[in-house]
Amino acid sequence: MIQNKLRSLTVTMAALACSATSFAQREPAEQGKFSPTWESLSQYETPEWFRDAKFGIWAHWGPQCQPETGDWYARGMYEEGGRAYKAHLEKYGHPSEFGFKDVINEWKADKWDPEKLVALYKRVGAQYFFAMGNHHDNMDLWDSKYQKWNSVNMGPKRDILAEWEKAARKFGLPFGVSIHSSHAWTWYETAQGADKAGSHAGISYDARVVTKEDGKGKWWEGYDPQELYVQKHSISHGWTWDWAEGTSVPSQEYYDNFFNRTVDMINRYNPDLVYFDDSVLPFWPIDNTGLDVVAHYYNRNMRLHDGKLSAVVFGKKLQDKHKEAIVWDVEKGVPSEGQAKPWQTCTCLGNWHYDRSCYVDNWYKSAKTVVQMLVDIVSKNGNMLLSVPVKGNGTIDDKEEKILEDIAAWMDVNKEGIFGTRPWAVYGEGPSTETVIPLDGPGFNESKNAPYTSADIRFVEKNGAIYAHVLEWPADGKVVIKSLAAGNPLYKGKIKKVELLGAGKVSHRRTSDGLVVNLPANKKPNDISLVLKIR
Repeated sequence: MIQNKLRSLTVTMAALACSATSFAQREPAEQGKFSPTWESLSQYETPEWFRDAKFGIWAHWGPQCQPETGDWYARGMYEEGGRAYKAHLEKYGHPSEFGFKDVINEWKADKWDPEKLVALYKRVGAQYFFAMGNHHDNMDLWDSKYQKWNSVNMGPKRDILAEWEKAARKFGLPFGVSIHSSHAWTWYETAQGADKAGSHAGISYDARVVTKEDGKGKWWEGYDPQELYVQKHSISHGWTWDWAEGTSVPSQEYYDNFFNRTVDMINRYNPDLVYFDDSVLPFWPIDNTGLDVVAHYYNRNMRLHDGKLSAVVFGKKLQDKHKEAIVWDVEKGVPSEGQAKPWQTCTCLGNWHYDRSCYVDNWYKSAKTVVQMLVDIVSKNGNMLLSVPVKGNGTIDDKEEKILEDIAAWMDVNKEGIFGTRPWAVYGEGPSTETVIPLDGPGFNESKNAPYTSADIRFVEKNGAIYAHVLEWPADGKVVIKSLAAGNPLYKGKIKKVELLGAGKVSHRRTSDGLVVNLPANKKPNDISLVLKIR
């Protein structure tokens, strides 16, 4: 028994020594009000500026946009027979000879004008702007101290985040950065493989075998591909997004590298928002690194804002205790009920990374779909972060521009019923409120609802007015709002005035069936949806 206790003590001391060594290699963590525990982080309160903002636009842009084949290209190109694999063979050659590291070299962003894009996004109505800092492909899009595979050393040879931040600050938009790299450890595991059939059967893909020494005389001379691919480890038994049993567990070096890279980004660019593409936080629950980063970020943000916390952090698949500490992000989905705490939907016009087929086959969300989603989200106490896919060269296409112009036209008339509003007594009424559409994991329930009707109405309030968003124009020119019927306890006051935004005052009467509003036949403000301002 004494021997067992001594052995246990020895192991514990060795672990503590390893931890202390590892911690000493980390960037200094800002000290302050917040400690890296859920209990401490639960002191967080969502800033009012974010609650007022409602709508942000995101440039989910990086080297995986260069092939124009859609999301997760750097993983899919190593999956034999898949769409990305086939496209890679046709465009670049076999992934044993031309890997994702080489796709990075193809990405030059030669037509990228961040000021022009951010100016457009602000005109569309964005109240904050997001840039991608890195994706699961593990390439940092800034002058990174801790990742040599970055956009300054290769590819565009520009500090992408610095230029996005400068543009956002110029146009007065809070600046957000999305961080996705925690999952590179498992996400890239397809790159360890080899074809099972054909002329390249059994020949390892580049990520498994290529070394720094192999780069002599090549474009990547002096860089170690293993720092990009991080694949010198065992493959997970059944890949999953969560850090579940059977998943290959990262090394302490990997945790520390993630911490240092992310803290380096925070310290350089002082983002107002940080988005983690993770279930809860990076590496949670197998490691505390995500909590360490958030505590540093909150404390630093408070110091830079005279003791007032102005920052927002996002995570997915949150339990109630997590929602006390960070803001819930729902990917491509919307909860069926209003939420007590502010939250956000992140969604995209097409695929997350630019996909030419969305353009060719007209797969983009329409402006009407975007606006209807936004209205539904805002009525439920949420914000929308909309990704507008950017091509590898740094431009957006003409169909995306037209969608944004249509959103801007709607905002020109109706934005007062969006920005600065708060949820009303109920979020809405109509057929769409009577069906629960469950979220699928982190979200993914968008477009599963039936088409909206003129009976589908969403409510918000601001400065003593109720804004009723009617999601379709009624064929008979009449809107009936049941929630405002005479005698309905939801609103006991008198209704003195009703305006149709963009058209002016409209006639109304209050009956036991609802508030009946007569719309002007020749003053339809737009073809998307209408907003009634009720006092």
